[in-house]
Amino acid sequence: MSTPRSNRAQGLTNMLASEVPPPVQVLSVGSGGISLADGLVLRGPAVFLEGRVWLWDVPVSKSRTGEASWEGWDQDCFKLFEVVVPRPEILIVGTGEKMSLFPPVLRKYLNGLGIQVDAMDTRNACSTYNLLAEEGRHVAAAVLPPNPAAWRRSQ
Repeated sequence: MSTPRSNRAQGLTNMLASEVPPPVQVLSVGSGGISLADGLVLRGPAVFLEGRVWLWDVPVSKSRTGEASWEGWDQDCFKLFEVVVPRPEILIVGTGEKMSLFPPVLRKYLNGLGIQVDAMDTRNACSTYNLLAEEGRHVAAAVLPPNPAAWRRSQ
């Protein structure tokens, strides 16, 4: 059951509004990054979860074939999903410009948290995420742009 939102200034109550924020919507994916509906362009890895965009500090490198390299990836890269409540039922992983097989050990870890994992190239991952989010599914996306750049940490 949703909780009504009140606008005291106008004296109106929206009986259909819920506490769940609207999903992040991806407009396009290209060599310049991932463009969102609100105008934000992501050039580094990100997680879309509960209507928010999280910068995702993960190793970004490609193999010689142009696929995502999973070297340096471990469970710590997905710790966010241990603490969110409720957890998404599906995590769409965007592996960059090309489809790359998701490491079985990480899939097993996420499945152990009750999260189904689907990995695909980032363009298809963003399309799938948009579709599932519009259907109202409890979905998250963890995406690497086609030409990912590591996020710079500020001091």
